[in-house]
Amino acid sequence: MKGVVRAALWGTAIAGTLDIVYAIVFHGLRSGVTALRILQSVASGLLGAPAYRGGVPTAVLGLCLHFAIMSVIAALFVAASRRLAPLRQHAVAAGAAYGLAVYAVMNYVVLPLSAFPQRGTPATLVVALGLLVHVVLVGIPIALCAKYKAGST
Repeated sequence: MKGVVRAALWGTAIAGTLDIVYAIVFHGLRSGVTALRILQSVASGLLGAPAYRGGVPTAVLGLCLHFAIMSVIAALFVAASRRLAPLRQHAVAAGAAYGLAVYAVMNYVVLPLSAFPQRGTPATLVVALGLLVHVVLVGIPIALCAKYKAGST
């Protein structure tokens, strides 16, 4: 059990950090959006538009929410990989598929049900990079943590 928890924590830390750093760098370079604003946008899923007026406290809340969500995402994969050996045996392929599934669930289920202020259809570049990021920076690192950090327990 200790290895499973370790794998989920490592998956959360690595994928969560890579994902939020990507968001901050990409949107900063593309649109000049600050890190504070990116983190507030995560908090807006819970608080709605008022998150953008909350300053640093809502940014901190956004960061905490981001890692809380990522911990659920990582724990689900790690738990499934304990029962389904092919998820460990083919970690890169399984992680890539999981990253695509995470992208779909986050963008087509979670965000529409949240208080996040809805915008128009995202640009093709944003969708393509979002898919790539969820495969390479979220799904695969979580799968590799499940394979190597959980051990055989």
